[in-house]
Amino acid sequence: MKEQWDTELKHDRFDPDDRRKTMKAVVTAGNGGYEKLQCREVRLPVPEPGEVLLQVLAAGVNNTEINTRVGWYSSSIKTGTEDAATAGEQSVTDTPDGGWNEATPFPFIQGTDCCGRIVSVAPGGDESSIGSRVLVRACMRPYGFESMENVWMGSDFDGAFAQFVRVPAGEVFAVDCDWSDAELATIPCAYGTAENMVHRSTVCEGERVLVTGASGGVGSAVVQLAKRRGATVTAIAGKAKMEQVLALGADRVVDRNDDVLGALGENAVDVIIDNVAGPAFGGLLKVLKRGGRYASSGAIGGPLVTLDMRTFYLKDLTLIGCTAWDEPVFPNLISYIERGELRPLLAKTFPLERIEDAQREFLEKKHVGNFVLIPPALDVS
Repeated sequence: MKEQWDTELKHDRFDPDDRRKTMKAVVTAGNGGYEKLQCREVRLPVPEPGEVLLQVLAAGVNNTEINTRVGWYSSSIKTGTEDAATAGEQSVTDTPDGGWNEATPFPFIQGTDCCGRIVSVAPGGDESSIGSRVLVRACMRPYGFESMENVWMGSDFDGAFAQFVRVPAGEVFAVDCDWSDAELATIPCAYGTAENMVHRSTVCEGERVLVTGASGGVGSAVVQLAKRRGATVTAIAGKAKMEQVLALGADRVVDRNDDVLGALGENAVDVIIDNVAGPAFGGLLKVLKRGGRYASSGAIGGPLVTLDMRTFYLKDLTLIGCTAWDEPVFPNLISYIERGELRPLLAKTFPLERIEDAQREFLEKKHVGNFVLIPPALDVS
């Protein structure tokens, strides 16, 4: 089944009659620095049975694309995203195990976040959907939701850093709201990842939740999503961003340079949602109460941590790894948007061809929220 899925999503399948049609895309040529990001003309994809073709209206920028380009998912990388990206400009070569699931399918088009409009469907598809503005569920479960196997748009097959992208029809979700295209493009990866962690860790009304990296795309989403469930949220962020994180709804913000254990004390929270990891990991577990839950889907501060097993088992803690999105996650997000329960955090937009500028500024971590790329418009009628 997965082999069939992979074949259907291979990025180089095009209808011969349409090879003359092209689009602009950013092709990532391999592991390495920004020179691997090549903005050029490529063939226009043609939807195959069960797929739709989207005009990309806006595409979000994430750590995932940078991690994949520099091969950060390889076990040979020991540092956080920023340090790995700096090294990637200098000496990184193609890394066989540096992909999200397996070897990265270079050359290919990255871009995990997509707000798009359906412009065509494969023969036999639902033509009434043409014209709908949609979000793409980037994390796809080829064996169904009973299996944890997953593939990701923009990591395992061509994504949204292009004028058009083709995706399975079942992975697009129409959304009815007054948000701009760029605002919607901040949602899929960051908010999907955040909602998955909040969902998996069963955050409940009245619980105390600690959120690290709270000014980033995922962290700022977690703050909002935990608050909408009625939790009391303590966030960790840089001093310059503390007021903005409070404005998102956090009940308290701790400076990321402070001693979190000293600031909060032991057994202070029910749940920790942490995408930073790194040297602070061991202290975070001491902040959890007995029977507490710790959820993570990233490690921007460094993937290697020190775990005192006595803290883990004597406190009856639960550690939850979160990559594959559970079935309710994306429909939940669409409903939250349509009911006005979330606010988009659009930090800045860039033209598609300025992806290098966007990624450089992204790594400076001076922003709150998400960066978004805007492809040039193109009429394929």
